[in-house]
Amino acid sequence: MTALAHHTHPVTRAVAGVRSELSAVTDVPLWSMNADETTAVISEVMAAESQLAELKARLLSHATQIELPSNTAASSTATWHAATTRTTRAAAHRSMRLADGLENHPATRTALAEGRVHVEQAEVILRALADLPDDLDPAIATQAEERLLALAGQFDAKALKILGRRILEIVSPETADAHEAKLLEREERDAAAATRLTMWDDGHGKVHGRFTLDTLHGAMLKKALFAIAAPKHQASKGPLGQRRPTPERLGQAFAEYIERYPTKRLPKTGGLNATVVALITLETIEGRLKAAQLDTGEMISPGAARRLACNAGIIPAVLGGKSEVLDLGRTQRFATPAQRLAKTIEAGGCEIHDCDWPPGMTHTHHLKRWVDGGTTNLRDLVSLCPHHHTRAHDETYQLTRLPTGKYTFHRRT
Repeated sequence: MTALAHHTHPVTRAVAGVRSELSAVTDVPLWSMNADETTAVISEVMAAESQLAELKARLLSHATQIELPSNTAASSTATWHAATTRTTRAAAHRSMRLADGLENHPATRTALAEGRVHVEQAEVILRALADLPDDLDPAIATQAEERLLALAGQFDAKALKILGRRILEIVSPETADAHEAKLLEREERDAAAATRLTMWDDGHGKVHGRFTLDTLHGAMLKKALFAIAAPKHQASKGPLGQRRPTPERLGQAFAEYIERYPTKRLPKTGGLNATVVALITLETIEGRLKAAQLDTGEMISPGAARRLACNAGIIPAVLGGKSEVLDLGRTQRFATPAQRLAKTIEAGGCEIHDCDWPPGMTHTHHLKRWVDGGTTNLRDLVSLCPHHHTRAHDETYQLTRLPTGKYTFHRRT
């Protein structure tokens, strides 16, 4: 018997009885159960899970009504539920959303309580109903709910979700197109606001990352990567006899995609296309074991450097080799790409003392303003990050060269 057995409420006694009955068969072997009975019992267990989920949702709603969370100063019923049952907050909030949805849709509650729909199906139906227009005729909303509950007898939650998006085409075709357009616009706005990309270097030769894209750009990226990976599919054949690339192959395709991107289409940063510059010594090119450095600060192996030297997406700057003309005097106001690249290599980043801004993101600044007679020669240019470049044009400050070759700012007196 459970701790609930001595209580008098019918629901309490029913739950205690269910637990007692299940406890009685915990150690009963199943070897004598045939295939048909096994299938039937699994279906009944799932129906029982649905009934318990409905009861749990009803109890959570009741807990809100009698203000149980306030007894422990919990901020919400979901938070109280998570704390008292050792449930994760995510799962507790999901249960609370189900409870709130069932409060507003008794037909779905009844179907769940009778075990006619599973929890996943009920959640999908409630989400589809919540997405219906606020000004929709209540009679049409009722028809939509009834239709979705009927479809739940034929389709799983994933298929039901797709059908739920287009349920108005069945019950109210005249409003369906406008409703779908609003749904898509809202999803696209939400996706744009949620777009993210984070990357971090683990210090052992690997960069890890996570990203969130909207459906359109996610599909574009997937198609591009599959196209690159397609010639070398190594995975087992799928149901249609087509080979699907492994995660490893897709990762390789992603790296190849980055290398293939046309550098001429990249936006300029500091007057140069945002292209990685490999600082390669002559010894590295000749095959000696000497590492190379990227203008972003990372080190790469000699082998990788030699491979990148012949790749159109990477600019190989061979130190000590033949270069373009780097001094233009006053024949041109703005530094040429060759000068900017040379300055990027030479400076190694922002040239202000203690500034760690990477070289690939710096601006080229005239030490003496062009309007004041300054020249566009390499020795008269300095690489500055955007912040220090702004300060260099502030009359309040004076740029001073230090003995180390770096620069610093002093307030003018």
